[in-house]
Amino acid sequence: MIRPVQRKDARTLGEIYNYYITRTVASFEECALETRDMEERIQAISAAYPWLVWEEDGEVLGYAYVNTFKERFAYRFSVEDTIYLKCGCEGRGAGKKLLAALLDEVKKMDIHAVVSCITIPNERSVGLHEKFGFAKIAHFREIGFKFNRWLDVGYWELML
Repeated sequence: MIRPVQRKDARTLGEIYNYYITRTVASFEECALETRDMEERIQAISAAYPWLVWEEDGEVLGYAYVNTFKERFAYRFSVEDTIYLKCGCEGRGAGKKLLAALLDEVKKMDIHAVVSCITIPNERSVGLHEKFGFAKIAHFREIGFKFNRWLDVGYWELML
């Protein structure tokens, strides 16, 4: 089932995200989050934007949300999406369901563009976004540095 995030989800969402922080280059954060950090993010983001979780048999296995793309006022009609699944849950269609539900919620808002920032290579995330009509609009070479290596980032955009 897909449902809105709840504060009680913070610990589990932190565990899901911390895997990506500490073991992958999907996130450019480098320090694992505490539960209170995730609680604060949930509170701040879900006050303004949709944040959804994927729950199966009572266990939260993934989440998706949109947040401010950039702080300047001119960007107020644009958002950036985020999707993370518990390690091992990829390839089961949850990302597709989460993104579909998230975009349905975003379309109810006064949003014009959704942007996705993806560390390259990441065929799964690129494929998922392109299935929904996102188009690649930028490629930044060696813009990030994590785990002692330079990383590329691409931007995909969907105009609503």
